[in-house]
Amino acid sequence: MEGERISYHSSVRTVYDRIKKDGMTNIWDRYEAQGLGSSPDQRCPFCQEGKRCDLCSNGPCRADASKDKRGVCGITADGMAMRMMLLRNVMGASTYHYHTEQTLKTLKATARGQTPFEISEGKKLKSFAKRLGISVTGSYKRMALRLCKFVEEDFNRKYDQPSHIVEALAPKERKDTWRKLGIFPGGIYGEMMFSTSSCLTNVDGYYQSLALKAMRLGIATAYQSQIINEYCQDIMFGIPRPHNMRVDLGVLDSNYINALPNGHEPFLGFAMVQLARTPEWQDKAKAAGAKGLRVIANIEAGQEMIQRWQMDDAFWGFTGNWISQEAVLASGCVDLFACDMNCSMPVDPAYAERYKFKLIPVSELVAFEGVGDRINYLPEKARKQAGDLLNMAIANYKQRSTTVEPITGLPVTEAVVGFSTESILEALGGTLTPLLDAIKKGAIRGVAGLVSCTTLRDHGNDSHSVAVAKELIQRDILVLSMGCGNAAMQVARLCSPEASDLAGPGLKGLCRALGIPPVLSFGTCTDTGRLADLLAAISKELGDVPVTDLPVAAVAPEYMEQKATIDAIFALAFGLYTYVNPVPTVTGGPQLVKLLTEDLPGVTGGLLSVEKDAVKAVDGIAAAIEERRKRLGI
Repeated sequence: MEGERISYHSSVRTVYDRIKKDGMTNIWDRYEAQGLGSSPDQRCPFCQEGKRCDLCSNGPCRADASKDKRGVCGITADGMAMRMMLLRNVMGASTYHYHTEQTLKTLKATARGQTPFEISEGKKLKSFAKRLGISVTGSYKRMALRLCKFVEEDFNRKYDQPSHIVEALAPKERKDTWRKLGIFPGGIYGEMMFSTSSCLTNVDGYYQSLALKAMRLGIATAYQSQIINEYCQDIMFGIPRPHNMRVDLGVLDSNYINALPNGHEPFLGFAMVQLARTPEWQDKAKAAGAKGLRVIANIEAGQEMIQRWQMDDAFWGFTGNWISQEAVLASGCVDLFACDMNCSMPVDPAYAERYKFKLIPVSELVAFEGVGDRINYLPEKARKQAGDLLNMAIANYKQRSTTVEPITGLPVTEAVVGFSTESILEALGGTLTPLLDAIKKGAIRGVAGLVSCTTLRDHGNDSHSVAVAKELIQRDILVLSMGCGNAAMQVARLCSPEASDLAGPGLKGLCRALGIPPVLSFGTCTDTGRLADLLAAISKELGDVPVTDLPVAAVAPEYMEQKATIDAIFALAFGLYTYVNPVPTVTGGPQLVKLLTEDLPGVTGGLLSVEKDAVKAVDGIAAAIEERRKRLGI
């Protein structure tokens, strides 16, 4: 691999050269080694097409739909492919909801005065409680505790007891469709049990039934896990509002003590920033021989942080997404890597040994071979735990700075981050009317929710995401960016007002009039639910237009893992044209492929699209948006 097949970003390519020179195992070489023949992207065809199963002792089995070759139990290739997809979705739902549970623990402890955090968005707490039908009498603290009690009770409803959260938040037309299909969900825990139990050998091998169960689980996840999680984090840490943020690997300066929270949960990251902003902790860093102490945001925990809090001398900037992780660690600038429940790589201990940083799991979920030290996050101890982590970073500085040669001169730029439903409304003067008028008049043809990860399949790190985004904005399609793919947009400078020069004439005019970028930084993959809530608001503003008629598409140019697959399934249940790349591992099931790519419009209104070429992919997205504009008569 070389050039953009490694990464779109020059900073990552620069550090890759250092990693190779140091003889370190790395994701690019490991990916290439998995390929068959001369192609790093080619894998076992049975696995790649989803027609392989090893769930019982009669397997592993392989299936071939063209010959009606089935598994030992009799399951078809279609059933094999969808069953494995549903199991992946259970993992995605479970991980999303673990984060939500940690958020609720933190909100409850905060309401009781037991954390360094506070209820900073009382108005949002009140308005959200009203939407859920919760009493808004008394103090914000009591209101927050009632909110936590209400949602936890809903999470624990049985799978056959309809969710009050979904009932309160979802558009009426979608709810009617979901009830008709039998996919209106119960509580998230019951739904995970229902889905997992269905996947046992000789229980449910019917691809259509399994696909509907996946959608049902996706709906539960979007509303109960994602929306509840993000809105409760807003209540504590602030609603995302636009501001500038330094991004790219150049935010790492070896002369400073650099503490990096990593993963998905921002709690200890925020607590570290609070301490690092005080003279006491800056003086500690200087006494250790450094110029100062910085908290550097990283991956999705970093996205949660930078969307809400502004940069300063202590909260310095953001590095990138998960494939850049080894490049971050090999920069020679990291003193502490604190890993919560997502996106920390099993290879990190080797990098900690070579580049002399402190590697600390901060979640009970996370473990590394050979690493015994850990701090399991507890909301009530957040301040002390953050202090312990910063002390580790400070103690590490001397060894790292005297034994590891840093890479200097890496690029750094600024991106505008912090868009949310509320901040978009504020930018539009408090109403969606200017955006809707621009869509009606055709200045903006539609909106793409770019909910993506990053992967090395078929393209280099972020290369395909950037290519798709550029093609979208060139065609006057506004992009709302979430997930690890959001870092791709930020570092590639598409989240800056100057990027409007790359947009089509209509979108360019709107961006310049409002002073916004053509790609709006909308958060993490957890914000998929926030996007669904925004689309529900747009639907209502237009007179309860069905979501299936909105000129909107879901776009995942580089999805990677199990949380991404359940986001895509939810988008299909929500009725969206959904573009994904790489091609999912279901192509060995021809009837399943037909359902997802041809028949689904008659079921939920959604449609799955796959395409490796960026221009062709956006051709399909644009055509779907134009079709929906016709339905609206605009």
